[in-house]
Amino acid sequence: MNPLQMIINKVRRLEAIFPGYFEAAKHNHYADFGWPQNVSFEQLYAMYHRNGLARAAVDKTILKTWQDDPEIWESERPTESDLEGEIRQRFDDLQIWQALAEADRRAMVGGYAGAILRLADDMPFQAPVDRVRGGLDGLVEVIPTWGGDGAQLEVAEWNTDQASPDYGKPRMFRFNEAAVGQNLNQVRQFMVHPDRVLIWSRDGTVHNRSDLEPCYNDLLDAEKVKGAGGEGFYKAARGNPVLEADKDLDVRKMAEAMGVQPAEVADAMNAQVEDFQRGFDRLLMVQGMTAKTLQIALPTGDTYFNAAVNSFAASVLMPVKILLGSQTGERASTEDAAEWAQVNNARRIKRNIPRIREFIRRMERFGVLPERDWVVNWTDLTEASRDAKIDRAAKMAEINAKQASDPVWLGSEIRVAAGDDSPAPDMMGTDD
Repeated sequence: MNPLQMIINKVRRLEAIFPGYFEAAKHNHYADFGWPQNVSFEQLYAMYHRNGLARAAVDKTILKTWQDDPEIWESERPTESDLEGEIRQRFDDLQIWQALAEADRRAMVGGYAGAILRLADDMPFQAPVDRVRGGLDGLVEVIPTWGGDGAQLEVAEWNTDQASPDYGKPRMFRFNEAAVGQNLNQVRQFMVHPDRVLIWSRDGTVHNRSDLEPCYNDLLDAEKVKGAGGEGFYKAARGNPVLEADKDLDVRKMAEAMGVQPAEVADAMNAQVEDFQRGFDRLLMVQGMTAKTLQIALPTGDTYFNAAVNSFAASVLMPVKILLGSQTGERASTEDAAEWAQVNNARRIKRNIPRIREFIRRMERFGVLPERDWVVNWTDLTEASRDAKIDRAAKMAEINAKQASDPVWLGSEIRVAAGDDSPAPDMMGTDD
């Protein structure tokens, strides 16, 4: 072995003994800080169900994005046609928008989710779809599913035919309802053709990562601080016993008194201390020992917890006050609410409306919906509230009153500002 290689090997051994002082490689932050190198679906699913911050971020995003239902219009006309009314009624009966909102929620956690289309075409799920009889009655159910490796919906087979227009896309999915959750009633398990699966994700493919993955480390850090604080407070309040043996302690007599063999004294003492630690009103019986209490001084963890929370909120594009529900400071809260509305309005436009349009295209192709130039109408989340519109109209009317000889706004314009989309003629005369 050459001298250089010997030096490298010695440095590596020193680095293992004294990490951080003799580094043979770059720092591994994942190992040092207790973060997983890779995050699985099971970890993300567990984090969503067990961590309050993760749950709040996902559920508040979905509740804001889907605070009202979209509408499907035949044209830009605001009046509802007979067909639009039938679609709205059928979708309400089948709870279509609720099912798609649930798929959106699951996609945030798993990276993608599936909405399985159950159709009245008398064909198994693994068969492709041609046409469905009955129009709107041909759509029977939309089943939201968890997607990802180890989840309910997985890609069972890929299309490897390079001459096919579907090359590189899933050829068949596998659905196993019982793969996620502990509900014994989840018994459905079958193969399903891509025609019957609407993939819900950022780009409509299965190649997406969870919204919780970039902030997973922040969630772990927040859990460490919160958990250490709770455990530390409990132990500090109870007091950790420190047993100090007398110099004349006879282990044989102690074992005889405890009804164990001398070699089992340590285990018996551990069991007694563990039992003592389980409650505040238990006694610790010792013989030949002195029990003292080890006091724990807990540091203030607000700085570390807030750092993790702020980083997490930045990752999910959510103001901290919205995440935690704090509404102190009217100006700050108003600005946060406006920013939050912009984020979710963009989310509607960039992520959800394209998926809804794909759903409509499927319904057209299957014959559930007639072919039209359908318009997906969804209210603007950034639009001013009813109260804000009335305040704006009141200020406009006040300015008009001060400019009585030359009004700044017409009466119809003030009505529009107040939220009336069908303004009546000006009370002081018709608008020219």
